[in-house]
Amino acid sequence: MKRLLIFDTTLRDGEQSPGYGMTSEQKLQLAKQLEALGVDIIEAGFPAASPEDLAGVQTIAREVRKSTIATLARCAETDIEACARGLEQAAHGRIHIFLSTSDLHLEHKLGIDRKTALQKIIKATRLARKYSNDVEFSPEDATRTDPEYLIQVTQAAVDEGATVINLPDTVGYATPTEYRAMFETVRARVRGIDKVILSAHCHNDLGLAVANSLAAMEGGAGQVECTVNGIGERAGNASLEEIIMALHVRGSVFPFETRIDTKLIYPTSQLLSALTGVGVQPNKAVVGRNAFAHESGVHQHGVIKDRRTYEIMTPESVGAPPSRLVLGRHSGRHAVAARLADLGYPVAGTTLNLVYDRFLRACESGSSLRDRPGAGLGRHRSPGNRDRAAHPRRADLRSVRARRWSGRCRLYVHRQHHRAPRARRGL
Repeated sequence: MKRLLIFDTTLRDGEQSPGYGMTSEQKLQLAKQLEALGVDIIEAGFPAASPEDLAGVQTIAREVRKSTIATLARCAETDIEACARGLEQAAHGRIHIFLSTSDLHLEHKLGIDRKTALQKIIKATRLARKYSNDVEFSPEDATRTDPEYLIQVTQAAVDEGATVINLPDTVGYATPTEYRAMFETVRARVRGIDKVILSAHCHNDLGLAVANSLAAMEGGAGQVECTVNGIGERAGNASLEEIIMALHVRGSVFPFETRIDTKLIYPTSQLLSALTGVGVQPNKAVVGRNAFAHESGVHQHGVIKDRRTYEIMTPESVGAPPSRLVLGRHSGRHAVAARLADLGYPVAGTTLNLVYDRFLRACESGSSLRDRPGAGLGRHRSPGNRDRAAHPRRADLRSVRARRWSGRCRLYVHRQHHRAPRARRGL
């Protein structure tokens, strides 16, 4: 299997998105978690942005020793020198430089022509190599850059000693077919590219970030850039957890291996949410609250029999809590019976039918389901339950309630508490 490098930019691209700002202490905490997760390269920040960013990068570079620490710089001398200062104590450091190359960006953002941009790239790559043996170059907005000019700037960066060429889909514009073809073209036409690592960096503006990243791997990328929970500018970046589990689940299609410990995926996701105060949407793949939850009766029946029927990965494989059978109006008898059995009250036959019928009525009406005092469902006289002594557990069942909450109906079972009478006080 081919080794794939995981470049995490949660602390840089992710952290600069609205609502995800972190303190230096929080960044260090997350960086250590990313190191434990098995991330190969951690992009720690943009040192030239502020003294605080520089100090944060220096702390991470000093404390995190297993992962390579990357820093971002524009093709400007001051930026590159700030990166060098940030990485002085790093065990493994990388300077990541970038410059826009699409005509749209060159004209309207930078106000320079192609020739000037090319000269800046050559000069910046040469300078970065003086400070680090590991230099990554990104032609920003690569997917909207003229292909011939993209080849030209990539060749220049390789000739000046860049060790990684990242081809970013900066605005999430590409389709998987187009993105893969771009990598194949660069591999075919740039001299010396076989000695360089190609990298993918995708944004999710059209919801294609992960698909594009996987396509890039097929086109020759040896590194993917991603973020925990898919956070990032605008609609976010390619989601680390989704890429990793795609490789894990579909290994025959994507024959790549990484250093990621998948059992730390969910804890890492939860840590990021705790640090930023921003949770993931319930239906988020892999780490969302509903990723391993089932409410449909058909699905619940299948999962009870064999969870592989509706789960292509296990929650345990990503360190998530066990699968949940959510009881609602779409649930079937099997799920209700399974829930009661989990609570220690197995029911079947007529009793189950009674419980299930009342449960559905409560779900539809939104009212609570509760037996009259002293007449618990466990004592329901049915042909199969006439002898209380024959069902001692069931006899202790005080009530079964179905309560509606946020569109779901939840089942509660209460036991009958038997208390000894109080002793009377003597006079």
